[in-house]
Amino acid sequence: MLCRDCGYRFSQTRRSNSSQLRQVSKVDTQSLNRATAYLSNRQVCELLTEESKNLAEVTRQETAQREGTAHTVDAKGIIIEHVWWLQKQGYKESTIIGRSRLLKTLVQRGADLLDPESVKGVIATQQGWSEGRKELAVEAYTTFLKMAGGKWDKPKYKRIQRLPWIPTESEIDQLIAATSPRIGTFLLLLKETGMRPGEAWKLKWADLDTVARTINITAEKNSNPRMFKLSNNLAERLSQLPKHSEKMFGNAQQEHHRHNFSLQRRNIADKLKNPRLKQISFKTLRHWKATMEYHRTKDILHVMNVLGHKNIKNTLIYTHLVNLEGDEYVSKVAWNLEEACKLVDAGFDYVTDVEGAKLFRKRK
Repeated sequence: MLCRDCGYRFSQTRRSNSSQLRQVSKVDTQSLNRATAYLSNRQVCELLTEESKNLAEVTRQETAQREGTAHTVDAKGIIIEHVWWLQKQGYKESTIIGRSRLLKTLVQRGADLLDPESVKGVIATQQGWSEGRKELAVEAYTTFLKMAGGKWDKPKYKRIQRLPWIPTESEIDQLIAATSPRIGTFLLLLKETGMRPGEAWKLKWADLDTVARTINITAEKNSNPRMFKLSNNLAERLSQLPKHSEKMFGNAQQEHHRHNFSLQRRNIADKLKNPRLKQISFKTLRHWKATMEYHRTKDILHVMNVLGHKNIKNTLIYTHLVNLEGDEYVSKVAWNLEEACKLVDAGFDYVTDVEGAKLFRKRK
């Protein structure tokens, strides 16, 4: 059959094309008018075929966009539910924040949290992520599946162990002097005690003894509790902090505190023209304290007690950060009988056993 207007053969009925037009929610008005002009009482010219295909494609794109938006909304709801589940399971605030952010990032980069293979693919294609970050993403999603009752074949990523970077004491003191009173006091507390940032953030006024100038630390991450003697300067600065809550550094989220420090640190580094200051984090001060204590005492057990470690393996890394030149002793650790025999043959003397390790030392 032929079109009555132009004489060309038609391909579709008026009814089917009208149905396609009605499905389009947002189209160019001029294009819609041209398409409507070709409609007849019975048939549609084949000249409309391309126009109809374009309109149908617009419809499909808008539908996909709406479905994608709905998927994002659903993912946000699932992540919020997961945050609540983590809280009920007793996870730490820092852990909850870190894992929820990783899940959000995975969703933003195309992962479907209900499809483990999709998540695995997104993690594998993140070129800018280190092995450690990928390992954390796997841990975060594994915990999510535990809540959802799912399982997956976990990809294997292993973070590369690196020695922590240690700034100079003068660089740390520059930050302490130039930051706000609260952040400066927080930095000084970490410098003097070597406690974890999370331990310092949870301190309460009841933990501070202003007469004896001591502070009690409630351990986290399965560490040992400790007590530290404070310097006069630190004790004075702590006493000057506002006492609006039972917590020493207030009730705000630790992440906000960290963000404020990051902004101040960047401004100070730019002002002093020392980009090394930007590398100093809260945890850097813990590494600095451990390194300095081992350099001063050459006693790895003392450093272990300062940090609250229960496993000496976590403490031994700081023996590699100190230049032993001019020291009186060289310390070594043996993990089995063979290593111990080699150290004895090399002239090392046995000191003690700690967590299954044998400590030896030899006078230079």
